[in-house]
Amino acid sequence: MRIVTALFAIAALAATPAMAAPCKDAKGKFIKCPPAKTAPVKKGPCKDAKGKFVKCATK
Repeated sequence: MRIVTALFAIAALAATPAMAAPCKDAKGKFIKCPPAKTAPVKKGPCKDAKGKFVKCATK
């Protein structure tokens, strides 16, 4: 039982730095993290209100 508890404590300590990774500047000071980049939207076939495939409109 003690071994299981010790292993759980070690695993929890090892995982903590990976989850709490704040952003730092070049001098090592904490800064606000930049927003995450989003993946580009995949262009697919266009559908109308009824769900039928239609020609996509250009913007």
